[in-house]
Amino acid sequence: MSISKGFHVAVLGATGAVGQQMIKTLEKREFPISKISFLSSARSAGTVIKFRGEDVVVEEATPESFNGVDIALFSAGGSISKLFAPEAVKRGAIVIDNTSAYRMEKDVPLVVPEVNEEDLKLHNGIIANPNCSTIQMVVALEPIRKAYGLKKVIVSTYQAVSGSGTAAIQELKEQTKAIINGDTFDPKILPVKGDKNHYQIAFNAIPQIDTFMDNGFTFEEIKMINETKKIMHMPELKVAATCVRLPVETGHSESVYFEVENEGLTAKHVQDVLITAEGVVLEDNPAEQVYPMPANAVGKNDVFVGRIRKDLDEDRGFHMWVVSDNLLKGAAWNSVQIAESLIKLGLV
Repeated sequence: MSISKGFHVAVLGATGAVGQQMIKTLEKREFPISKISFLSSARSAGTVIKFRGEDVVVEEATPESFNGVDIALFSAGGSISKLFAPEAVKRGAIVIDNTSAYRMEKDVPLVVPEVNEEDLKLHNGIIANPNCSTIQMVVALEPIRKAYGLKKVIVSTYQAVSGSGTAAIQELKEQTKAIINGDTFDPKILPVKGDKNHYQIAFNAIPQIDTFMDNGFTFEEIKMINETKKIMHMPELKVAATCVRLPVETGHSESVYFEVENEGLTAKHVQDVLITAEGVVLEDNPAEQVYPMPANAVGKNDVFVGRIRKDLDEDRGFHMWVVSDNLLKGAAWNSVQIAESLIKLGLV
């Protein structure tokens, strides 16, 4: 489908939760598009999606689907990315992949534009979009790191069910209704669809996101640890994470403890840096009960930061609360933002 002057853009995983947000974001940002292709599995092929007032039919993804494509946004699962990304690159496309398939590969840039946009110049056809929980944290931490240095990060996340897809959202809604009505229910999705046990998410908190590793951390926690070090080019940075799923539909929240290199700083020093930081909205007025909440972040591209306070025992330690829409800044918007950066830097 030809639309206007610009690039041929493909969205793989167009019918999924993140794919849908990618399409809406492309439209909202008035991204320069000459042709759009919506791709999916055979099961979803034939679905009609409206884009800029016109109906576009979703096609089944094949290697040939990427002929002539300039930019391909991937969000259809790691195995699908491994299958199709090399084929897309072979045909001249730049792949922006929203799965974990390529994030830790040495020659693949892992990019959050506010933090390490220059890394895009090192791409070999594939660019990785970081984990949703990592993205919002590094956007908040990077201005602090630049101003005062960074030595240590300990994060506890409170993540929305939309991070597990549309089926998890549906499960949360159905369980909530069942509990209110006194009906029985049978959990099938969370914490991990492919794992042995499944637990109630409604009126509950599940301290497991992704599967467990031998060291007792989950893959989600290890992703946050490793990705933060890679994005910030700080292999020596001390990072620990605990990731928890909450009965919230959209919007991840994080309690972040961090230690800077400078001594004698106050919470105001941190606030002053964040108030002008790109992509950050400071909401931090405890006296008026002003602080970020996921319900208020839904549909917004920014990362919201509040509850900034100095640790009572560690002079270089601080605490903050970080919230963002996990489907937007955590996925779709960061992907489109990368595409915009490619244009800005003359790389596409």
